Amino acid sequence: MEKRDFLKEEQHKGSQEPNNSSSFLGKMDKFFKVTERGSNWRREIIGGLVTFLAMVYILVVNPDILAAAGMPMGGTFLATALIAGAATIAMGVFAKLPFGLAPGMGTNAFFAFVIVNVMGYSWQEALAAGVIAGVIFLVISITPARRIIMEAIPASLRLAIGAGIGFFIAFIGLQGAGIIEGSADTLVTLTNFKDPLVLLGLFGITLALILHTMKFRFSIIVSIIATATLGVILGLIWPDLGFPEFGKFDYSGLGEIKVTASGFVEGFKTVWRWDLILVVISLVFLDLFDTMGTFLATAGPAGLIDENGKIENMEKGLLVDSGATVVGNMLGTPVVTTYVESSTGISAGARTGFASVITGLLFFLSIALFPIFKVFSYPYVTASALVLVGVLMAMQLKNIEWGEIDTAIMAFMTIIIMVLSYSITNGIAFGIIFYVITKLAARKWKEIHPVMLSLAVIFIAYYALMAVF
Repeated sequence: MEKRDFLKEEQHKGSQEPNNSSSFLGKMDKFFKVTERGSNWRREIIGGLVTFLAMVYILVVNPDILAAAGMPMGGTFLATALIAGAATIAMGVFAKLPFGLAPGMGTNAFFAFVIVNVMGYSWQEALAAGVIAGVIFLVISITPARRIIMEAIPASLRLAIGAGIGFFIAFIGLQGAGIIEGSADTLVTLTNFKDPLVLLGLFGITLALILHTMKFRFSIIVSIIATATLGVILGLIWPDLGFPEFGKFDYSGLGEIKVTASGFVEGFKTVWRWDLILVVISLVFLDLFDTMGTFLATAGPAGLIDENGKIENMEKGLLVDSGATVVGNMLGTPVVTTYVESSTGISAGARTGFASVITGLLFFLSIALFPIFKVFSYPYVTASALVLVGVLMAMQLKNIEWGEIDTAIMAFMTIIIMVLSYSITNGIAFGIIFYVITKLAARKWKEIHPVMLSLAVIFIAYYALMAVF
């Protein structure tokens, strides 16, 4: 009841804002459906800012990972900022959805450490493979196939995916902040809290959880800014990052985008190997199911699912996502995907594509202000947002039919595999496989959607091929 009352209150507030349809703001309101979705400009701007702060780490992490494949840092940084900005704005203007896009975490590691370092492809060839995968993905998005796949996912599996992503991003936040660290004996363990940066991250997480418990509306953005400010005051951040001296900041490295943007062209000359099909299938699967999981997990809290269970403007959103993958590889960065961190902005109030426009513009601005924005890329600073959103997303667990053993097994396997394998795609795959297995075991084969059965067979074949090759 409290959530419903809060939503009604916010809708009422939103409807009180001036909305003269003949004015510029009135036309903007109508275009983005700000008032219609019970929002207002302040909430959209804050939501867009929070999504950006939760995603900005990719500007540091993506170039760092791609450097392991031999790619130039300056070129990959600029490519990351450009595609994240352009794709996110396109999501806001064309699909009118409050989702941010950027090169996918996990996909970039697969690109650098598996396709290049293990399979022996050059980074130029890997980009060419990414273009091929992107075109296939685009074709799937244009046809009804992707929408049919998403709508065939049963309600309990959707809830499990959303909750699993909540645990997953909270785990990412705790790991990034150093609170959870690696262990030779148990794989992961709790830190000893000797590192002051870990304590800084713990401060931010605690502050965010306390503020949200007190029903403070801006708990996410306040905790991020407060943690960053405290880190600067205590000298925990600037000594490592270097105080920004704009007059001395060297932009020359950004010119390396000429190298990365021509890489896929060179790659097409030599990419044609027998195991290329495995690379392409892997990239398609990673983008398809990562994006699907994000859409299913974030559309509900954003109020974008209608009474028939369909996501508003989903087809346009999927088209933007797949098109961004093609363009991203052409610029010099692997698979671009819709970010689950968008849920932080949605939790902060984002409901429309205007929030995505704000996020995208900030990505463009970060090219010039990188020394400043690098502060917010510190995982110790942004961990609070990831953990709090993880809590909110995990609340979906209460709606899963745990009394049905086949449903419980499917949900449990989805969540546990997603977290422990560090992959949304693997979690969804195991959820689908065990959904079919348990339904067959319970003699409920009539409840199995043909699409779910087909996906289970495809995933089993996929893992079998990965094992063989």
